[in-house]
Amino acid sequence: MAPMDEVEYQKMITGAWYAPERLAPERLKAQCLCAQYNALPPDDTAGRRALLRTLLGAMGENVCVEQPFRCDYGRNISLGARTFLNYGCTFLDCAPITLGEHVLCGPNCSFYTAIHPIDPAERLTDRERAAPIVLEDNVWLGGNVTVLPGVTIGANTVVGAGSVVTRDLPPNVVAAGNPARILRHLP
Repeated sequence: MAPMDEVEYQKMITGAWYAPERLAPERLKAQCLCAQYNALPPDDTAGRRALLRTLLGAMGENVCVEQPFRCDYGRNISLGARTFLNYGCTFLDCAPITLGEHVLCGPNCSFYTAIHPIDPAERLTDRERAAPIVLEDNVWLGGNVTVLPGVTIGANTVVGAGSVVTRDLPPNVVAAGNPARILRHLP
């Protein structure tokens, strides 16, 4: 397997335009680790934890990641203590994705950091850039929530099932919809 292009990697995680094809070896490595993880028996707690520690950039204590789990790179993902990811979560971690402590994600939640050019001619260059995603402590995402590039969701916020979060959400709110809108404030 060819070595990863560190220059392109640094461009990617800092939000500059980069060439994703130059990072294919790193994505393949993560895909292989995800396949191994997803093939482990659900009761192999030690094996699952060890594989996640190899795949992810950082992981707190008592994290639960249900299978299947998918990601682009893995090493750009940080999961805080007591975070729970239900079945089928997808992390396109071209930029850092940081989940705080006690974050709860329902089934099939998706986190997309990649940004492609809107201009058709620019899109033909096969360049992209990425923006980080942050979920602060005690956030709860219902099933099938999609979080888009550059979004921060504040502490204690709840996002309703099926929502698409296109902009930052402040702490202590309930939001839902496509695009997600604040429905009410929490005490």
